[in-house]
Amino acid sequence: MKIIDLKPGMSISEAASLAPEGAVLLRLAPGVYKEKVYIRRDDITIKGMGEDPSDVSIEWDDYAFFIMPDGIKRGTFRSYTFFIKGDGNRLENLCIKNTASPREKCGQCIALFAEGDRFEAIGCIFDSFQDTLFTGPLPLKEMEPGGFRGPTENDERIIGKQYYKKCRISGDVDFIFGSALCFFDECDIVSKAPGYCAAPSTYEREQYGYVFNSCRFLNEGCPKESVYLARPWRNYARMVLVSCYLDDHINETGFHDWDKTGAHDKFYFAEIESYGPGASKNRANYVHFPAGESINLYSKDKVLS
Repeated sequence: MKIIDLKPGMSISEAASLAPEGAVLLRLAPGVYKEKVYIRRDDITIKGMGEDPSDVSIEWDDYAFFIMPDGIKRGTFRSYTFFIKGDGNRLENLCIKNTASPREKCGQCIALFAEGDRFEAIGCIFDSFQDTLFTGPLPLKEMEPGGFRGPTENDERIIGKQYYKKCRISGDVDFIFGSALCFFDECDIVSKAPGYCAAPSTYEREQYGYVFNSCRFLNEGCPKESVYLARPWRNYARMVLVSCYLDDHINETGFHDWDKTGAHDKFYFAEIESYGPGASKNRANYVHFPAGESINLYSKDKVLS
């Protein structure tokens, strides 16, 4: 494995693009990296060398509502701080922030745009407001012309598997969204204001979308029952919680249908052994509570096999 050491002021994007083919490890010294990162390659690991993920912070402040020189809004998918696409990639012990705010002025502000198979994020922090973490690929069709304008709008749509372990993901509206198959393991999902934690856009016929295992759904001063666990960005959205702690900011109905009343039999939202003040059996009538052998379908080995 090729090892490359970087310190603040050096370009992460440039180091990744100039590195030889094969496995590469970029080791980032503590500090703040002011960079809009763009990486397209396989088998790269980017690791923060601080004692805490916040010791190595990658920050940028692009936002969706910004008007570009051609008179067109930047849009969601060009607002990212960190873009990485490829197979077998890994982020570890890092903090990635989109520092644009407030949401009412800026709109969507992606911190991490991750796409590819066997992607891993271990012990990382992803922080923004609306649309913090995008788990590509894009949905098959955009809702309005130009809605997918960005680095992957013309790419082939391939479902990849992503694994997040002991990460902290914070935002307010749809701050985890996309079409990848994702397993979130012992992560903190932190709401900064009333809104929606996730907005999956799972493809039709996919068995899994988002699975949250032993995660904590926390908040930073949100009113009671002011946050929904998820809403379906596309009709076949799938999201399952397994043994997750829910604080009291979670609405009693749990999930929201995004006014897609005709899709209640298409999307799939479920909870298994949720606990905490935000847990309830009085959910919306389209929320499922698997039991018996079906619980085993949502283990890490099953989901990521």
